Amino acid sequence: MEQALAIQSINCFYDEVQVLHDLSLDLSRGEVHCLFGRNGAGKTTTLKAIMGLVRVRSGKIVKDGVEISKLPAHEIAKHAIAYVPQGRRLFGELTVAENLQIGLLARNKGEETRERVLNLFPLLRERLNQRSSTLSGGEQQMLAMARALCVEPDVLLLDEPTEGLMPSMIARIREAVTALHEQGVSTILVEQRVDAVLEIASRVSFVENGRVKATMGVEDLRAEPELVRKYVGVG
Repeated sequence: MEQALAIQSINCFYDEVQVLHDLSLDLSRGEVHCLFGRNGAGKTTTLKAIMGLVRVRSGKIVKDGVEISKLPAHEIAKHAIAYVPQGRRLFGELTVAENLQIGLLARNKGEETRERVLNLFPLLRERLNQRSSTLSGGEQQMLAMARALCVEPDVLLLDEPTEGLMPSMIARIREAVTALHEQGVSTILVEQRVDAVLEIASRVSFVENGRVKATMGVEDLRAEPELVRKYVGVG
């Protein structure tokens, strides 16, 4: 299968503390690739490294033949990569519409893109003039995803999108990821709640101590459920 993104033996540090150790991972075109692991395993750092928010000291990250790990962070979005960080990071005092506008500006997109995004999250259409800080947790997560999609990414990075959400909102987030998958968007999805996302995953990788310990298809994982207990610590 054609690669959308390749992470090749990257090493990343916070100051002098090494967090990622020769971590390698590939994302196939159109797949949903889930990263599982305990807190502190290196999952979020992997996403930040892709986005240029953590420097890759050695190794490389390649997208469409371009070594993006050599680019400054503000250039990454121009390569059609979008990131929804844990905790959403919205501009709370701005309206829903204004948050979306910031996303559109990243790659100079316009009304047509905004309409496509709002069709994916119709609830936000009713909240366009509402301050984002007054939205529910689930609505804020939708807005964070919608803002990211305003760059029209073909690679989407999601960091724990279901955290703290009610089951009904988790279902809506899953539906959105599935719809993006059907549109050909390739997604790396970091999660702690294996049950929340397993049904939409193509492949899963287990991260431990800054290394990918195992990668497999979902059906293979269903045959080896003990791996979830081993690497994530839940049954």
